[in-house]
Amino acid sequence: MGVLDLPFSFDEISFNDGGIQTESSLVQMEVENDVKPLFQPYHVLEENRINYDHINLNRHAHIKFLRVGLKGLSSQAVGLDASQAWICYWILHALDLLGATLSKSEIERTINTISACQNPTGGFGGGPQQFSHVAPTYAAVNTLAIIGTEEAYNVVDREKLYEWFMSLKQPDGSFQMNEGGEIDVRGCYCVIATAKLLNILTPELTKDVAEFVASCQTYEGGIGGYPGNEAHGGYTFCGLATLEILNKTDYIDSEALMEWLTSCQMKLEGGFQGRINKLVDGCYSFWQGGSFPLLEAIYTRNQEQFDPCGFFDREALQEYILLCCQNQYGGLLDKPRKSPDFYHTCYCLSGLSLAQHYYNYDTIQNDFKENPELTTIVGKVSNLIRATHPVHNISMVKEKRITSYFSNSSIVNIGSNESISSSIEIITNKPKEEQV
Repeated sequence: MGVLDLPFSFDEISFNDGGIQTESSLVQMEVENDVKPLFQPYHVLEENRINYDHINLNRHAHIKFLRVGLKGLSSQAVGLDASQAWICYWILHALDLLGATLSKSEIERTINTISACQNPTGGFGGGPQQFSHVAPTYAAVNTLAIIGTEEAYNVVDREKLYEWFMSLKQPDGSFQMNEGGEIDVRGCYCVIATAKLLNILTPELTKDVAEFVASCQTYEGGIGGYPGNEAHGGYTFCGLATLEILNKTDYIDSEALMEWLTSCQMKLEGGFQGRINKLVDGCYSFWQGGSFPLLEAIYTRNQEQFDPCGFFDREALQEYILLCCQNQYGGLLDKPRKSPDFYHTCYCLSGLSLAQHYYNYDTIQNDFKENPELTTIVGKVSNLIRATHPVHNISMVKEKRITSYFSNSSIVNIGSNESISSSIEIITNKPKEEQV
């Protein structure tokens, strides 16, 4: 339904601190006061309401903003030196969703950058000559997938990557983020999602991963980074997406997860908070919104009926992104009065894509397919962007292309004398009792 069409005033759905002010309540009301003027001209109760069709995605401004980043960053961005692989991913994915085409020079420069981040011992660092870390490795492989050429795919040393992944694996099924590094659900997702794209997903690699992820579900219903930690939108998506790849979503309480996720969509803003009692943030448009197609897949597999419009307010989320998170000169942001950056541009657009498109879960192929007959578009029809894959967060076309490329490509003598050529089928087609 959205927030703009609600038949009552914004004050009626504003935060109420019950007369007890806290630091949290004050900043929440401050954000709402920033949002209201942006919504007011489009509100159904406004006497001179602006036509809903005037809401516009500043596509060309965003593309220009992103392309500048591909040319190189200023010395002020030196603090992002360990995020070079991520910056490539954020920019290329956002451009792909917006329908922009990369030039030959942009492709060559990106491939060279990502290649320089790969280490001889396996995996990618955040920048050249930096130690391998599973987060930039995930970003690097996704970047190469978005480029989508054979040259890009062949950058990855899959054999060394697999060996390095296995060296990070812990007895409880989790993974270190890097050698001697921290352990959390992000590691599971980055490893499993990357291995799925490259067809190096084996029972050896996935052993006890689902059990570790399930142990991170909290009493709230969401998933924390580590057992006993607070539920968090980013960790929740990482955990649920990992279980989806492994076909083990029945290891968690999906009903409790649904209740927690829906409670994180803000009543007035329409966007999502990442944790309970926190502020709305544009990036959680994906980190929280991305879990809903995965929950719909669970319902489909369980043959349960659900509303095809989905489990969250798609219009409200789009209203927040389009009216509160766009910079007029290009780029998207966390919330009003913040500055745009590549990270929020990527994940705001990813959330916008998920809110616009509908997905059907194919129980035969164990994968998602875009439903071309259904879309929900707030504002101009031209606001529609490409569909992103709910698990990998690269476009549906690019996910299909890279998995198809590696589907018949085997790796020999990894961990044993057996080759990896149909490892995905080995995992996903077994009944639960055999998986355990």
